[in-house]
Amino acid sequence: MLRSIQVKIILFFAIIGIVIISALSLTYINNLKRINITSLTQAEVAIDEQITQVKTITAIYIGGFLVVIVIFGFIVSKFILAPVNFLIKNAKQAQESENEATRQMKQIETILLHMTDGIIAFDMDGRIIHINLAAKNLLNIDKENNFSEIFDKFDVDINLEKIIYLENWTSSKKAITVEEKTINLFFASFKNENDRPGGVIVVIQDITEHVKLDTMRKRFVADVSHELKTPITSIMGYADTLLENEDLDNDTSKKFLQRISNEGERMSRLVSDLLTLSKYDTSKVKIEKTEFDLGELVKYNFEVLDIEMKKKDQKGECFVTSNVPLVYADKSGIERVVINVLTNAIKYTPEGGSIKVYVGFVYNDAYIKIIDTGIGIPKEDLDKIFERFYRVDKARTREMGGTGLGLSIAKEILDQNDSMIDIKSEVGKGTEVVIRIPTKQTKAVKTQNTEE
Repeated sequence: MLRSIQVKIILFFAIIGIVIISALSLTYINNLKRINITSLTQAEVAIDEQITQVKTITAIYIGGFLVVIVIFGFIVSKFILAPVNFLIKNAKQAQESENEATRQMKQIETILLHMTDGIIAFDMDGRIIHINLAAKNLLNIDKENNFSEIFDKFDVDINLEKIIYLENWTSSKKAITVEEKTINLFFASFKNENDRPGGVIVVIQDITEHVKLDTMRKRFVADVSHELKTPITSIMGYADTLLENEDLDNDTSKKFLQRISNEGERMSRLVSDLLTLSKYDTSKVKIEKTEFDLGELVKYNFEVLDIEMKKKDQKGECFVTSNVPLVYADKSGIERVVINVLTNAIKYTPEGGSIKVYVGFVYNDAYIKIIDTGIGIPKEDLDKIFERFYRVDKARTREMGGTGLGLSIAKEILDQNDSMIDIKSEVGKGTEVVIRIPTKQTKAVKTQNTEE
């Protein structure tokens, strides 16, 4: 750009100079030609010589003028245009740097705005420099507070100065409870452009689900240990009794052996249920969905379990409406759910009670409704009955041989088959279980929507 301007200036002044010198020379030559010469040949020759001299002088002037113009252009370029051009370049670079900084700032703001984790930056005086929406929501901040106002109300033993100046000796991680949420706070100091302490950044994470899962895991391990310890202790006790008392009569020995067998069978069921849940958790269960008649499946298993109902003098009835279409699900899995729910109804319904089963169709779903007149489930326990090893009456359930995993397995199976289960119950009056399973029609509708 500098060279272009330099050339333009030189050309401009050169053209102007040449035009002016040429114009003066032509004017002088024309004036010489207009002199009235009568017959003097020598005078004509003298005039011609002057004209030639004028042309020569003009050429010399033009050449000298061009040299001067070139030198002038160089001086102008070096001492005037070069600094200007330098300023222009710096201005462009500054503008580009500012645009890049603005672009990066907008990117950072966008990232912080859409982060699920909260971010708060404080200056050296504890004033908020930046705070994103997640931080406001997680800590319930409705106004721009300072560092101490925000964290003092949570009884957080943290000090701004200690974080900044004693970071290596101060814990930078704290856990607090906000309403029903468990929040993790990470504190870290940052430095300014002069590599001096500039403030503190706080990262806020909602770890409520992690805490719940960890609690469930610990409880699950404890429950498994307890469930296995009880039958193992019983088996060892009976076995030791048999080994230490050779004089036991046959009836007592058979009784002890039967109890050992029962406890072994109970452990086997428990391990089997645990393996089933593990397979569903790790998606190792192969789900083979097919179309089948739900009414026939329910009636068949109802008839199989009718023997158990008659043992307790229970009245069982099964009703299947005629308009139930084929369902689309894993047949063996659904059969396991039906057997599990029916077995529970029989187990927890007293002698002389009744169990009614209905199979029907509504809103593109087939449903199974099982109503019993059993002991019922307390209202406060309904939300927990699908948890693993959860029992309403632990002593009675264990006595009846239950593992506490039946409904958990049923829920896993139904989830894998896009199905639902809902339980309503009242203590002393009975329980109603409703299972909804997608039908062949539902599958066709979904396929059609996918093709569209």
